Amino acid sequence: MRIRTARPLAIAGTVGLAVALVGCSSAASSESAELGSAENPVQLGVVGASDPYWAVYEAAVEAEGIQLEIVDFTEYTQPNPALSEGELDVNQFQHVQYLGDYNVSSGEDLQPIGATAIYPLGLYSDKYESVDDIPDGETVVVPNDTVNQARGLLVLQSAGLIALAEGGSPASTLEDVLPESRVEVEAVDAALTVNSLPDVAAAIVNNDFLGPAGLSSQDALVADDPSDEAALPYVNIFAARADDADDEVLLQLVEIFQSNQEVLDGLQEVAGGTAVFATTPAADLQASLVEVEESLQAQG
Repeated sequence: MRIRTARPLAIAGTVGLAVALVGCSSAASSESAELGSAENPVQLGVVGASDPYWAVYEAAVEAEGIQLEIVDFTEYTQPNPALSEGELDVNQFQHVQYLGDYNVSSGEDLQPIGATAIYPLGLYSDKYESVDDIPDGETVVVPNDTVNQARGLLVLQSAGLIALAEGGSPASTLEDVLPESRVEVEAVDAALTVNSLPDVAAAIVNNDFLGPAGLSSQDALVADDPSDEAALPYVNIFAARADDADDEVLLQLVEIFQSNQEVLDGLQEVAGGTAVFATTPAADLQASLVEVEESLQAQG
């Protein structure tokens, strides 16, 4: 899941591999060969390998002397198990929040090793041109699914519209909205938030639903910001097994992705201009993952 709005967020489903995984892990196939060599190419799992920028990225990696094989998955539920089982060396399809949910539910310990981008979740309004214009006591709508509801609440808090118990977290719910908040918050199905705009002051709307409603990300009154600590769980990442989190070859893959302008331009084109690129240090991503996992474990 390169979690972006062109593909649904955090999603279950029956999965098929778009490319067959041949043999065992790269490490098992050639234990003595260095990772990234011709005998032991890096296996990178992604969702949507047909996006043109992946071919550009592969060429850029191999120009640095690293052999890379991109393994394409058609669903978001498979790249993490494949990484855990050694069928991949690294994957790039998800944000920290999704990885935390996987680790907690599976008992695994995959780790983020580098950032790619965040696809901001925005607040939209038919009635008001700025957050400051929204009167106290008005109603704002957020999606009712777990991940986007918590993320939407954090956006509202960063905008000064609500206050959340204990400062909020990736597990926040409507019950955490404190009485001193400026606005009332209601939750509806994510597909209905944009349809609520005529009847409420504002709504958190997933990017999936902007185009059909004649909106763009530029119309948002406010959106989460990668520089805000509260947005860290939603930064998309490269992930590796914990034992490989400091592998120099894998870290070089991150550096190439972050620094190659042609790759970034291609990603931005696919994302419809919504991507905000991030170079968040791995240590910060890993600290965020710990917080996400603790919140999910406390939630039960």
